Amino acid sequence: MQATRLLQTGDIRTVEVPVPQPGPGEILIKVEASGICGTDRHLFKGEFPSVPGKILGHEFSGIIVDSGNTGMAEATRVTCDPNTWCGACVQCLRGRVNLCQNNVATGIQRDGGFAEYCAFPASKAVALPSDLDPLHGAFCEPLACTLHGMDTGAAQPGERVLVIGGGVIGLMAVQIARLAGAEVTLLTRGAEKQSLGRDIGAHHAVGDAEALRDRWPVGADLVVECAGVPATVAMAPSLTRTGGRIVVLGVLPQGQQVPIEPFDLLFREIQMHYSFLNPFTHARAAEMIATGKISVAPLISRTITLDQTADAVASPPPKGEVRAIVVPG
Repeated sequence: MQATRLLQTGDIRTVEVPVPQPGPGEILIKVEASGICGTDRHLFKGEFPSVPGKILGHEFSGIIVDSGNTGMAEATRVTCDPNTWCGACVQCLRGRVNLCQNNVATGIQRDGGFAEYCAFPASKAVALPSDLDPLHGAFCEPLACTLHGMDTGAAQPGERVLVIGGGVIGLMAVQIARLAGAEVTLLTRGAEKQSLGRDIGAHHAVGDAEALRDRWPVGADLVVECAGVPATVAMAPSLTRTGGRIVVLGVLPQGQQVPIEPFDLLFREIQMHYSFLNPFTHARAAEMIATGKISVAPLISRTITLDQTADAVASPPPKGEVRAIVVPG
């Protein structure tokens, strides 16, 4: 089969490899769709820790073709929660499974979904409706991560929520905040993404901080940073109202530093939170996509083949792209 491997930092290739054989407790999935995430590009650049030689792809779904002795039904469409917590370390025992000291992340520490087939732990597979668009299953993982961040921010009805960044995470955060009953503004530079943000639920969309300050002079109750850019993380406090809160969902490169003024955070009692992975949210994300509560079709910018995947990961996304989906085969 074909698969796209990150051999080492800066060296990613689509190669021929054997079809994996599922081990105990694993199923074999024929991958239908796998999203290219910003984290994949961080991995390529060496900005996020990984194990060399692994098949990338942690946002994927597909059809079970071999269920082994797991009890799952073959031909079931599933979405794949890529994080396998150990359940025994101090963080797992505290319920903080996303901080598991022994987590094994599919597509980072074990082979992932940029492949025709993937052997995957049955316990981390969540069933999807058979009539769901195959491409939509690839959005369950990013939605699960977004849900964790939005749970942390806890938007309330009538609050003002600012979402910074018009990528997949930002556009999902817009929809979640709208469902919570908040007034939502999307801040993103591109006119196309501003328009898309309004189409999927943002009450307002602006291109810079000054436009946001003109609309909300006292700031937002909740600011959700989804761009993963030092400048937007640094400016988030200035866009937050006194007594408000910030959640950083965007992933910055390892080692990147951002200037923050603790005096301002202290005297205005700004809460600044960070959100990592998807603890206990993947099944909820699958249900929200399956029932259409979250719209993902407008977020698909293009589909590509495995032959095109290495170049797509190694290159910056085209202007205006929200999500490229790898369709194996």
